[in-house]
Amino acid sequence: MTKPSKELFAGTESELISMNRDLEDLHNDVGLPAMREGVAAMIEGMGGGTRATSRRTFLLGAGAAAAGGAAMMVVGGSPVMAGASTRRLASVHPEAAVFPPAGLKGDLAVAAVAASLENLAVFAYSAGLSAATAGKLGAVPPAVATFATTVKGQHQQHADAWNGVLRSNHKAAVTVTNPTLTPTVQSDFAKVTDIAGLAQLAITLETIAAQTYQAETSMLKSKAAIGLSSSIQPVEMQHIAILYYVLGMYPGAQTSSGMPLAFNPTSMAV
Repeated sequence: MTKPSKELFAGTESELISMNRDLEDLHNDVGLPAMREGVAAMIEGMGGGTRATSRRTFLLGAGAAAAGGAAMMVVGGSPVMAGASTRRLASVHPEAAVFPPAGLKGDLAVAAVAASLENLAVFAYSAGLSAATAGKLGAVPPAVATFATTVKGQHQQHADAWNGVLRSNHKAAVTVTNPTLTPTVQSDFAKVTDIAGLAQLAITLETIAAQTYQAETSMLKSKAAIGLSSSIQPVEMQHIAILYYVLGMYPGAQTSSGMPLAFNPTSMAV
């Protein structure tokens, strides 16, 4: 990946504010309605409920997720992602982690993985915002904090969507961060000292999510599940584009050296 410019971003705060406003508008006007329809259709197709109850399940998702106990602790001065049991996931060996949970197959297994990735993104942005508030990342322009808050909220809605599908099929909601990636994110976050470093880490997480959605969409069985996944993947790509802008780099899929790519690869999919 090319080195970011010395300045925080090549444009202006007003441009970043405008991008964030466009991101919110597109999400609220297009992404969110499509996601709700996807949840409703997926649940209905699996026999989990009517479209009315499906929408209600999705809208109540945030409250249910909070009640599940997903939390972020601080151990030794650095944030630790943890699930309902508040066990430190960074101590779990990826090869020993039973994930997706036993009993989940097909589209529901994909839903669990997607929810865990979204949880990880929520916690990463939360940790970044907490570090910024504590003055650990230097000067943070308000527009950057606003963008991080907006993106965190969108990732929470994505997690709620997948967990809504799981709960409506009488499966437990996924409240943990992805066990395979959590230790690496934990280690990388501990090295972040400024906004540029945090943006680079965020790009990695967003890229993994976008490429995973792209790869797994072809493996989903139902048209409803494909529709739900396809409604979320472009949002992750929007996040990536704006993060590259923050770093003063080409705002699109690219190689590690910064060479633009015509199509998004899937080499980082989990």
